[in-house]
Amino acid sequence: MDLGLTGKRALVTGASQGIGRACAESLAKEGCHLHLAARNREPLEAAGKVLAQTYGVEVSTHAVDLTQRGSATALAQECGRADILVNNAGNTPRGTILEVDEETWRQGWELKIFGYINLTREFYRRMVERRAGVIVNVIGIGAEKLEYAYTAGSTGNAAVVALTRAIGGASLDYGVRVLGVSPGWVETEKSKRGLRKRAGEELGDPERWPELVAHWPRGHLMRPQEIGDVVAFVASARASAMSGVIVTVDAGFSAQGYPPRKGKP
Repeated sequence: MDLGLTGKRALVTGASQGIGRACAESLAKEGCHLHLAARNREPLEAAGKVLAQTYGVEVSTHAVDLTQRGSATALAQECGRADILVNNAGNTPRGTILEVDEETWRQGWELKIFGYINLTREFYRRMVERRAGVIVNVIGIGAEKLEYAYTAGSTGNAAVVALTRAIGGASLDYGVRVLGVSPGWVETEKSKRGLRKRAGEELGDPERWPELVAHWPRGHLMRPQEIGDVVAFVASARASAMSGVIVTVDAGFSAQGYPPRKGKP
């Protein structure tokens, strides 16, 4: 299926690895030129080089810390025109309300919440002026599958859902679509770190983490590219009627449920 993205330009944040890297690749496969942003320059530039050589698209990399004031404005100025914004950068801490202190909580939200808000503000303004553009927020099923041991993440994801729906419900009046893709458990380094820790506590061996997901749908974590492909589709004209909605991609995890674990106080 031709998604009609050839020649479009997209900014993807958190693009050096994991879901962000997969989103960038899915867009590049469709002929979309890329602006890639992440904190760490070396892996970001390496990813950009591979994508440019493999798919023959233009790739610009931007090493930026989106938790810093003014960084979203500076990044938007560097990128110039972008037809698509994929907000993906985030690192919200796991832990209960008693385990995550205020400073750690605020650091996580500076990136996942205010980073999304600030970049959306910058690019939405430009897209409204052109009466064209798409913003895709990569969120996470913590917004609907509320988890005691991920209080900061569940609360933050719910805020991004509200942001997406609040803007996307009216944005089509201005020629812009705003929507979200909400992944479940994806095989990223962050996910595996958490599962290794839990496997060490419960099974006595961190490397036994695959056993923890054996009873989940399909018996394994999702692949990052499965999320990237959905992001590319909803960013395309093939999904032109979609705005203000959240697409859940979790292999049925949230619908199936899972045995609850007793939370810590």
